[in-house]
Amino acid sequence: MVTLPGDGGRATTAGDAMAVVDARGIITGWSEGARLLTGYTAREITGRPVSQLIAPEAETAWRELREGGGAVVGIRLRNGRRTQLALRVCPLRGERGEPGGYVITAAPDDGGRTLGELAFRQASVSMSIFDIEQRYLRMNDTACRVMDRAEEEFLGRFYPDTVEDAEHSRGFQRHLRKVVETGQPVRYESWTRAPSGKRMHAWNSEMWPLRDPSGHLLGVALAAFDSSEQHLARQRLALLNKAATSIGTRLDVIHTARELAELAVPQLADFASVDLLDSVLQGEEPVAGPVADDLQLRRVAHHSRTAGVPEAAIDLGGADVYPPSSPPAHALATGAAVLTRTGEADLDTWLARHDERAAKLRGCDDREFSLMAVPLVARGTALGVAVFVRMLTPRSPDAFDQDDVSLAQELASRAAVCVDNARRYTREHTTALALQRSLLPQVVTGQAAVEFASRYLPALSQAGVGGDWFDVIPLSGTRVALVVGDVVGHGIHASVTMGRLRTAVWTLADVDLPPDELLTHLDDLVGHLAADESGMGSEIGATCLYALYDPVARRCTIASAGHPPPAVLYPDGTVEVVGVSAGPVLGVGGLPFESTELDMPEGAVLALYTDGLIEARDLDVDAGTAALCASLAAPAGNLEDVCDNVLKALLPERPADDVALLLARTRALDTAQVAVWDLPADPAVVATARQYATEQLTDWGLDEAAFVTELVVSELVTNAIRYGGAPIQLRLIRDRALICEVSDASSTSPHLRRARTFDEGGRGLLLVAQLTDRWGTRPTGTGKTIWAEQTLPVQ
Repeated sequence: MVTLPGDGGRATTAGDAMAVVDARGIITGWSEGARLLTGYTAREITGRPVSQLIAPEAETAWRELREGGGAVVGIRLRNGRRTQLALRVCPLRGERGEPGGYVITAAPDDGGRTLGELAFRQASVSMSIFDIEQRYLRMNDTACRVMDRAEEEFLGRFYPDTVEDAEHSRGFQRHLRKVVETGQPVRYESWTRAPSGKRMHAWNSEMWPLRDPSGHLLGVALAAFDSSEQHLARQRLALLNKAATSIGTRLDVIHTARELAELAVPQLADFASVDLLDSVLQGEEPVAGPVADDLQLRRVAHHSRTAGVPEAAIDLGGADVYPPSSPPAHALATGAAVLTRTGEADLDTWLARHDERAAKLRGCDDREFSLMAVPLVARGTALGVAVFVRMLTPRSPDAFDQDDVSLAQELASRAAVCVDNARRYTREHTTALALQRSLLPQVVTGQAAVEFASRYLPALSQAGVGGDWFDVIPLSGTRVALVVGDVVGHGIHASVTMGRLRTAVWTLADVDLPPDELLTHLDDLVGHLAADESGMGSEIGATCLYALYDPVARRCTIASAGHPPPAVLYPDGTVEVVGVSAGPVLGVGGLPFESTELDMPEGAVLALYTDGLIEARDLDVDAGTAALCASLAAPAGNLEDVCDNVLKALLPERPADDVALLLARTRALDTAQVAVWDLPADPAVVATARQYATEQLTDWGLDEAAFVTELVVSELVTNAIRYGGAPIQLRLIRDRALICEVSDASSTSPHLRRARTFDEGGRGLLLVAQLTDRWGTRPTGTGKTIWAEQTLPVQ
């Protein structure tokens, strides 16, 4: 080993490439290492100018080498190739100190070491080296710029002492220790703010162990890549993916707007609001074309990073007028997003002229913000506008950029489609509900057979309004029909079908058909309706339960077409499900219906309902029916309370199907209110019948009705004797009205006709129709009954 002067004491090994050059630049010495490196032998190269080995610009490179003591220069190899070598020059002095030449040395890997050092120093990524105790050993220039301090201030210091105590710093240190403990490379991602900057950055750090040639662990090296753009892009993509499942979860305009506002904060903005046109909230079709100059929008949703939404100047449900120059109005007018910030004229002018917003801004510590107004447009029609606000602070100085605008437009576009779908559903739902409610009974008068209470609850689901209905139909002879039905399906079609069936039931009930016959005719009607609509691809299915209660006989006759059976709450508190034959669903056709009769004591409560009641909590039919019976038996002051008890016990907060409930408490007519006479088929008995009626009216204190009643009895009994035949029965009923009934053995119903001048008959029924308020006929098991009703004065 030879120590050369002027080289800082560096030892030159035998393996080093070394050349000796005299003062004239002629090579006078050549080592074995130089031969191995260049391919030239000492005999071939000695005596030649050193400039012949240097390329290109040999003289310039040789001068820089002599003056600088070292440089990376190009060298010509013996095989004709060129290579870059890091050379060091050590001057030689004579005995008197005069220049005597130079010693040039180059180790085989010096060029690589020098280039590596340059690459480390000049790398565009942050690179650092730590010892196994997490103390700094090296930092490149980029790392120093990120940390905003020189390398000398970090060398030898413990990593935690150089950063803030935060989760990302602790995570970074944990990964440094993990490399030391496992000896394996690791990766660490963090979202943090570098000491040298104000903006947040995403850092993707690769850490790996450093070992000497023997494999001994010396420390940990790392390279940190700024992956902020990729991180933000992933966040935007994740937000869009989340929007696909979190916006439009319900067909509700306001709920959809709220989902948009809550999704945008805090991922995109510090505050978000959604304002819609009133027509959208009402389910109407928005007016196409340009918006009005003074645009009025209604606040339906807003959300803030800060609890209480302190930024909101408009309350939820409140309306505000936006001038044409305001960002929301401009966005709706142009159909494009508006990006602005405080300091720009239009925004500042609008804020200054709006008292509430100006007051909010004056009371805010951070008055600088960036704002995006994005129109909500669906099918080319403006629905409203979404406004996103980001507060600009020293720690968060980044205003919205075009990437944020693109993201906001995607979110707004998705929300607008969902809002429009909800608006259209609202319109159809409102129309169907209004139609259905108009078809349901409003006020039932003219009957005293039952006291009733009812509830109708439309479904709060996306399926729409259904076809449930109920009815209380007054019939002749103080009887009453109780009806409940359910059309399969939802929407306007179901409501219209329900209205047609309800009308048909009223018509058939007016004919006074028995329950089983009525359902047979109704089944035929549904079959005809289904055949008429078969070309439309729609089917009609419905269930119905028809109960006929007679307060004189105190009996109830019930027939069902695939409908759940009714329940009866008896006066003693017991509850029983009526064992009726379910019968086929309406529209099946060709199958019979059966009637069930049961005695109904006065004060019993008959409960009729649709299947949505007993299946509302996902219970099976038996469990739902048992819960219904238990709720009917619960203490209650009146029928309204019973209804409330039933709904509270059986219905969830959001029933998935329509529910109709009809409760009827039976009344009974006292025997003193009914008079019955069996009459022979003899014309002479007509006078006796009139006498019976007159005497009975006197007993009831209804002498003022005697004249009309005598005429009615005379005509009806005469017709029964002449055209009907025995058995003949006369019955008078005194209730809210005076009812006269005559039954005979004929099933032929009479009808009004206009008698000619010389006809001896044909005027009787016309006279009855003119003297009474109502009249009609109904079939009986042995013939028919003709009845006439007179209104009595209020006692």
